[in-house]
Amino acid sequence: MSPVRAAGLGAVPALEPLSYPGRPVAEPALLCGETLLPLTAVPGPHRTGGWRLGTDPDRTLDDALRERGLPPTGRRHPVLAVGSNASPAQMSYKLARQGVPAAVPMVPVRVRGIGVGSSAHIATPGYVAAAPFADPGSEVTLVAGWLDEAQLAVVDATEARYHRVLLPGDRFPMTLPSGERLGGAYLYVSRYGVLAGPDGRPWPAVAQPALLAALLAGSAALRRLLGPDPRAWVRRAAADGAVRAEARQVFRAEGRVLPQPDFTPYVDDDAEVLTYDDLPPIGGGAGLRGSPTRGD
Repeated sequence: MSPVRAAGLGAVPALEPLSYPGRPVAEPALLCGETLLPLTAVPGPHRTGGWRLGTDPDRTLDDALRERGLPPTGRRHPVLAVGSNASPAQMSYKLARQGVPAAVPMVPVRVRGIGVGSSAHIATPGYVAAAPFADPGSEVTLVAGWLDEAQLAVVDATEARYHRVLLPGDRFPMTLPSGERLGGAYLYVSRYGVLAGPDGRPWPAVAQPALLAALLAGSAALRRLLGPDPRAWVRRAAADGAVRAEARQVFRAEGRVLPQPDFTPYVDDDAEVLTYDDLPPIGGGAGLRGSPTRGD
């Protein structure tokens, strides 16, 4: 992989902070290293593992994973991304640097009840990462990645400032391109809450340069600490953990932090981690095929 860009996948936000959150997948695909292989959703009785890989009607997603000696979808964990985990460049980078195979099904999903804001902290690379907030009236498109056990461990380690919670599909409807409604999926929720905008509501996620410029314009304390511009912000923040911690204190002191108590009932860091097979789809899921059982 290039030190900055994965071939054809765009910038890696961990290495180019102002590119955050990176380029998300726009259509269902299987990430294989630095390559995206298109997936064709199969409506009807098939779950994601039975979707077609490319245009071959006889080759499924699970076939492709098994060919690589990797767990099929049924033994993977569906994880929703609100930020850079939706970017195949970032996901490939995270996994490759830990020596874990970067073979991840990535699928846009329509999700109700979730909005996308900005976490009330600065990430190690210097950007202000995205974070979800509860919003009953919202419907957004997020990207779900089907992570195996080793991949989930790698991603968890990069999300230490978040709780990984299991969202129930009946409370937060999640619909795949095939029409399947997920029974549940994991989501990373900020431990620090989300930033409030000038109107007191969660600050909607915007391009990183615009977000940092707005934060600097609205706070003399942040300008002294991280200014005068977004490039200076990411340079100073990435270089010094104490600066990042002080900025977090500024957010709180200036009343910019909104807690997210709606997610509190789902926080259980010791809970068993469920797989796609453990989470039957909502509405007529008994006959769905395409994700093997644990005995397969």
